[in-house]
Amino acid sequence: MTQTLIDDFGRRVSYVRLSVTDRCDFRCVYCMSEEMTFLPRAQVLTLEEISLVAEAFTELGVEKIRLTGGEPLVRRNIDNLVSTIGALPGLKDFAMTTNGAGLRRHAESLRQGGLKRLNVSLDSLDPERFRRLTRTGDLSKVIDGIHAAQDAGFERIKLNAVVLKGRNDDEVLDLVEFSRQQGLDISFIEEMPLGDVSDHSRAETYCSSDDVMALIEKRHVLTPTAETTPGPSRYYRMVDSDIRVGFISPHSHNFCSSCNRVRVTVEGRLLLCLGNEHSVDLRAVLRRYPGDKERLKQSIIEAMHLKPEKHHFTTDGDIQVVRFMNMTGG
Repeated sequence: MTQTLIDDFGRRVSYVRLSVTDRCDFRCVYCMSEEMTFLPRAQVLTLEEISLVAEAFTELGVEKIRLTGGEPLVRRNIDNLVSTIGALPGLKDFAMTTNGAGLRRHAESLRQGGLKRLNVSLDSLDPERFRRLTRTGDLSKVIDGIHAAQDAGFERIKLNAVVLKGRNDDEVLDLVEFSRQQGLDISFIEEMPLGDVSDHSRAETYCSSDDVMALIEKRHVLTPTAETTPGPSRYYRMVDSDIRVGFISPHSHNFCSSCNRVRVTVEGRLLLCLGNEHSVDLRAVLRRYPGDKERLKQSIIEAMHLKPEKHHFTTDGDIQVVRFMNMTGG
């Protein structure tokens, strides 16, 4: 009989986000510093350790796994990891968040390996602005990667756009139109106050989901939908399009009461909440007791008592969590 993970507030954890690397070929301004020091290899979970963690979680009733980073596609042998996790019984939803630049090379093998869905980060459709926001990114590679994923047969691809006031909020409607033309869902995300970014003041760039919705409704009527996914997006539809428009609103529409998620960083820290430092060191368990899945599962079960009721993000630029998003696992 499959066990389930229940926290002290009665919420069932059915979704885990596994970071496979803290490295990335982009340097997005809201995610990391321009000059980053990445983890030494010895501190990073091996692919075998990540696979065992995924297996333990599915045996504890987790039905959705998302691979994150950094950028997952820069991890060597990522296709092998996808195939291993994709074959786990009980897994209903298997997804990845990527910047899209590596999809031309990997999309076909990811799809064959059992990956079901992709979220592609795309904050601008202007090549020069895109490079400024990502510091190193090539927009044409991302667009080509999206097309490669469509060619590989991914049925649902979703764009993720972090909206920063004064930086890219004037592109919200352009991003919606691009999504409509390409048949892609899109979610607009409020910036998370993780890490001390030097590029901008978060207090000045904060753009709420309500602000973004108002921009969209200048052209399109958004109708709330009862559709849900295991993630935090609230979805809307338009009468003349099949795509969904989502909003992820950690500030303005706190989603903690229904939180069903935990994260495992590439260092093996089981984070019980994105906005808190409550964590358990799974790497220590994995390396002290190699291959002992039952002990690993027990550590995960006991960690549920640490999951807080809610996070406490603010919009004034205050940093609640010092780790960058690439360390957390986007």
